[in-house]
Amino acid sequence: MASSLSQIVFFTILLLSLQQACAKKTHLHFYFHEILSGPNATLMIVINPNNNSLTFGTIVVVDDMLLEGLDDNSTLIGRSQGLGATVGRDGSLESMINFVFTEGKYNGSTLAIYGRVVLGVTIERPVIGGTGMFRMATGYSVAKPVVVSASKLVYEFDVYVWHKEMKDN
Repeated sequence: MASSLSQIVFFTILLLSLQQACAKKTHLHFYFHEILSGPNATLMIVINPNNNSLTFGTIVVVDDMLLEGLDDNSTLIGRSQGLGATVGRDGSLESMINFVFTEGKYNGSTLAIYGRVVLGVTIERPVIGGTGMFRMATGYSVAKPVVVSASKLVYEFDVYVWHKEMKDN
């Protein structure tokens, strides 16, 4: 019994290792621009139990810009669409977002990112899936704050993704 269990564990680890070895690794680099207020705001507070900005229990939706560069006029390559909730009394958020690529090689593909966010510090979150060119995606993202102000947030993103190499259908 113990021998067959250890064989199952061994072959499972071997299969997962082979799957990782056969996967294509892609590194993406871009800038996430979030406008916090005004007519072009890309963040909307949906529920705010304390009528106070981003306090415990607040739920937000986002439709942020993914740009090639730091400058507001750099090329738009996609959107970051999803929602977040302030789940910690310390102001930390839980975010569920999709990077929706609309230009270039990955046009029409998405990456799903999920995890904890503390504003103003480097954030690491897992990639939990994808579509299009990123089917079967796994990996992680690292977001470093570049601009943090009352009206705007800009994060520099590096995303490391392992995925099946998909041909155009």
